[in-house]
Amino acid sequence: MTLFSRVLGLVRDVTIASIFGAGGHADAFFVAFKIPNFLRRLFAEGAFSQAFVPVLSEYRTQRDLQAVQLLVNRVAGTLGMTLLLLTLVAMMAAPVLAAIFAPGFYLAGDERFALASEMLRITFPYLLLISLTAFCGAILNSYERFAIPAFTPVLLNLCLIGAALWISPLMDPPIMGLAWGVFLAGVMQLLFQLPFLARLRLLPRPTMGWRDEGVRRIMKLMVPALFGVSVAQINLLLDTVLASFLQDGSVSWLYYSDRLVELPLGVFGIAIATVILPALSRNHADKSDKVFSATLDWALRMILLIGLPAALALVVLAEPMIATLFHYGEMQDRDVMMAGMSLKAYALGLLAFMLIKVLATGYFSRQDMKTPVKIAIWAMAANMLFNLILVWPLDHVGLALATSLSAFLNAGMLLYGLLKVGVLRWQPGWGRVWLRNLFANALLLTYLLSLSASTDDWLNAGLWQRVEWLSLLVIGGGLVYLAAQWLAGLRLRHLRA
Repeated sequence: MTLFSRVLGLVRDVTIASIFGAGGHADAFFVAFKIPNFLRRLFAEGAFSQAFVPVLSEYRTQRDLQAVQLLVNRVAGTLGMTLLLLTLVAMMAAPVLAAIFAPGFYLAGDERFALASEMLRITFPYLLLISLTAFCGAILNSYERFAIPAFTPVLLNLCLIGAALWISPLMDPPIMGLAWGVFLAGVMQLLFQLPFLARLRLLPRPTMGWRDEGVRRIMKLMVPALFGVSVAQINLLLDTVLASFLQDGSVSWLYYSDRLVELPLGVFGIAIATVILPALSRNHADKSDKVFSATLDWALRMILLIGLPAALALVVLAEPMIATLFHYGEMQDRDVMMAGMSLKAYALGLLAFMLIKVLATGYFSRQDMKTPVKIAIWAMAANMLFNLILVWPLDHVGLALATSLSAFLNAGMLLYGLLKVGVLRWQPGWGRVWLRNLFANALLLTYLLSLSASTDDWLNAGLWQRVEWLSLLVIGGGLVYLAAQWLAGLRLRHLRA
């Protein structure tokens, strides 16, 4: 379901790139969309989910359904009221938010700032709607109903595609249609999940619960988790802030390149972290330390199996992928080259982005929020330092590279912390794992480099020729990689948790 959602997300971005390109209006929309989307990942999918799922799993393991229902009701009421007040304030203060998150637009005094402020009033309610959707999804995930929350983002993609094709032509300027598409998507995503909660007999009946023991524990866990789980998102937002000072198109180039990195990150990194969080939380509640460590070790092996070839392919095929997916309509040759360069920089950190998702889960499932916060602060400081060093010589590419470098620092410190306290203990066979991966990735790299055409050829080729070339590289490369892993000894039993 996650794979389907991410692939449809690419279709969405292809549609937006073809119709709106990478100019000032597109920059303004991406800022207006990124602010509530960032807060959604920070509060809903990030801090809230990581704090809520361990507490809910404990209630499910140690208490009856009535206690679980009471917790769900009080969390729904408290979360909903808090977000409603935040949304109302943000809509009134939209120009202030736009100036904070895109100061380059404000200082330039052009139409991008006014447009971003106007669209932000339409898109910000998405934070309220999608956070409640994430709350529903966290309950479903805790009860092993993974497919429905994973499918839900499909509705966002469908709404934005429909808005670009049919609502935008009716708007002035047309880009406003996308903002209304975001709002409509939030409504549909929330309504979609409610019937499935009803089947579990956990449909929320919101009540205020500030003094409830479970709510207070979740809030206490949330505060440090705001930093611990969302450092990569904070770093990406800082990239947008600095990119607003750079030339027109910089925000869009970073957006399109980030979207391609998000495909493997979402399909495998976030999906694996989502699946193991309830299991690790129950292992911790049951004091099953050996199973906890083995599950975390399995997740790291899966990340290496997918993350390394994905990163290599994105680096080698950066311009071909950008050209094949986005080089139509308003998207120019220069946009492809610029987005391709930042994609390579982001791809260098893909493995670290994926590792962070899994390693952070090892802390949050044990309700340890303080350690990831300390690590997050160091990583954020490093990212800002790297930004200041790299942005001037490398422009938007420097921002992407700084994010990747700080991600490796973050992942390394998270791994060291788990090993130090003995929560993660390496299982037998890691030597064979590394040898298989080195052999398979070397063959994959050789295949891609030997068959890929020059960037000029990709830019001059027609749609179907690009699709044919890219299919040969991606499908052929995947088969080469799998065959190499099999020859090196990988079997189906190694993929089982």
